[in-house]
Formats: sequence, structure tokens, C-alpha cells
Amino acid sequence: MQADKEKVSALLKTARGQIDGILKMIEQDRYCLDIYHQITATQCVLKKANKEIMTAHMYHCVKEAFEHGDPEEKIQELIDLMEKSSR
Repeated sequence: MQADKEKVSALLKTARGQIDGILKMIEQDRYCLDIYHQITATQCVLKKANKEIMTAHMYHCVKEAFEHGDPEEKIQELIDLMEKSSR
């Protein structure tokens, strides 16, 4: 993985903490919309981590494939990711 490991780890640890908090909120029978907002916040953190990983992938793995004249596999990977994310 070429992404900033410290940054990605910090984001994932934040998300893990948020998920633990959400589970406590559920156990405490907290208000539905409060739980919803916490889930949404967690999704945003996970999206940031994913963006960090994908950005590094583009700048390193994809760029390298193009420089070495073998971009087809990386292009297909990106197409597959776009299809998955649009579902």
C-alpha cells in the first residue's frame, strides 16, 4: 500500500471509535436520528480513508503501469471500482 499509513490508520481508528460509540448508543436506546447522524459521520471518515488509499493508488500503481506500458489491467480495475461504487 502506497498511501500514508499513519493517516489511514488514524482515520480507521477514529471510525472504529465511532462505531463503538454507535453500539453503545444502540444499547442505551438513544434517539434514532442521533444514531443516524453518528453512522453518517462514520461513513464520512471511512470515505476519507478510502479516498486516501485510492489517491495513492492512482499516483503510484496506476502511474507506474502507464509508465511501463501496461495500463490495461489498472484501467479495468478502475472501471470495476466505478461500477461497484455506483451500485
